[in-house]
Amino acid sequence: MAWSALQVFRVESMEYVNLGRSGLQVSPLCLGTMNFGPQTSEEDSFAIMDRALELGINFFDTANVYGWKLGEGITEQIIGRWFAQGGGRREKTVIATKLNGPMSDWPNDKKLSALNIRKACDASLKRLQTDYIDIYQAHHVDRDTPFEEFWEAMEVLRQQGKIVYVGSSNFAGWHIAKAQETAAKRNFTGFISEQSHYNLLTRTVELEVLPACEDYGLGVIPWSPLAGGLLGGVLRKIDKGRSAADHMVKQLEKHRDKIEQYEKLCDELGEDPAYVALAWLLKQRAVTAPIIGPRTMEQLDGSLRTLEIDLDEAALARLDEIFPGHSTAPEDYAW
Repeated sequence: MAWSALQVFRVESMEYVNLGRSGLQVSPLCLGTMNFGPQTSEEDSFAIMDRALELGINFFDTANVYGWKLGEGITEQIIGRWFAQGGGRREKTVIATKLNGPMSDWPNDKKLSALNIRKACDASLKRLQTDYIDIYQAHHVDRDTPFEEFWEAMEVLRQQGKIVYVGSSNFAGWHIAKAQETAAKRNFTGFISEQSHYNLLTRTVELEVLPACEDYGLGVIPWSPLAGGLLGGVLRKIDKGRSAADHMVKQLEKHRDKIEQYEKLCDELGEDPAYVALAWLLKQRAVTAPIIGPRTMEQLDGSLRTLEIDLDEAALARLDEIFPGHSTAPEDYAW
């Protein structure tokens, strides 16, 4: 049975959706925190998180490796100090964090062994200054750890009240299927969400991952929804005199024809390219909430425009012409 991610509930001006087949209600935009620390100061990070709650965005995503200083969990620490201010911040927030990446040079401080799951969860709880994690996510698949071990460790954490739900990130479709079937044999809920690299330029997940998520009832949380900025109006910004990083220039030259067509279409629609890209994702199967990573308050406030854009069939068809995608597997590569 395929589950719908589009059951909608309205609270004030924000519409909330069920994350996959779960009863958990989240905002259709997820606040990504990867910039908190390395690029965004703690003071500005606090202000952005406060503003997100004011706007009705209750879904925040982070990871134990964010901050990019081995073992320090800088971003989780910033969120923890924000939670510690009180005022209902923790209670209003659905916090999702991740584990897998190395947190030290020692062999058991990485990946998805039962030992690391136990240690990493306790460390994240301490940094986040909370006694439970709403969604605990495997940042990548661990091919060296059987899913039986993975699920047993997650079951223990749930019994202890340290986690509520489990999610995956960067899993292939067959990884999701194997994980869910293993969980079902253990009478465990399994994953409720999958974070995938998904945007107009990167649509590989449409082959197997999205169909698997739809069938197993996982809500998809796309990361890099603007393709590193390429879908955020890059040509407009360059025309206004803003410089682009070397890697961005290389990618732009590779995709210039598509980006030119895309920004022209956005002009015809009278919408900002960034918000069109996000609105398109919200039209795709199984997608619950793209991850936005605002560096400024203006970017955060502007992202709410996404929820007001209703792309019609003509606009969706034109976007598919510019950025060809994939039909449901196996039709894309067989009959």
